[in-house]
Amino acid sequence: MASHIGIWIDRKQAVMVILNEQGEQIRRLVSGVSKRVAVRGKTRSKNPNGTQPLPAEDRKDRQFIERLNQYYETVSASLRDAASVFIFGPGEAKVELERKLAREKASPPIAAVEAADKMTDRQIAAKVRKFFNP
Repeated sequence: MASHIGIWIDRKQAVMVILNEQGEQIRRLVSGVSKRVAVRGKTRSKNPNGTQPLPAEDRKDRQFIERLNQYYETVSASLRDAASVFIFGPGEAKVELERKLAREKASPPIAAVEAADKMTDRQIAAKVRKFFNP
């Protein structure tokens, strides 16, 4: 029997519940991504199209996006052997992961994507068990 994976994800961490014939396993992946900080009020000289962000802000944005992409790649790699995946969590991370998996040819089928608040590991595991074994 192939495993079914439920994953609660935000931009800080992912909690994966793996259900297979051996039972249930919980894994946690920490992103290491810090919040993006917006710098306001400082611009270079205006061009005909408006203002341009400072180069330092561009660099921070690129670093943030690179770290976030590395995090999603690590999560995606952990899901490759699954028969199906249930993704849930607060914010945009669940949708960003869904888009990444949709672009990959070898990704498992996504059973559902749902919004969910912060949850304990036990609550996450219970939600995943209920989803795959109604």
